[in-house]
Amino acid sequence: MFDTATTALLRAVLDEVCARVSQREISARTHVASKILEAATGGEVSPEGLRLVGRDALSQAPTMWR
Repeated sequence: MFDTATTALLRAVLDEVCARVSQREISARTHVASKILEAATGGEVSPEGLRLVGRDALSQAPTMWR
């Protein structure tokens, strides 16, 4: 379980990384969220590190908007 500040950071990074992804692209957003969460669980809590993980995940996400 993450503290409130870390949870807010994870949400902010997800929103930033997925800013151009439609809310309907659930599989892409879920993929990115899971990779960001996995990184945070592994100890990555810097905003830039999480953004890099999120952007990488987005480039590999199953999506129809690319």
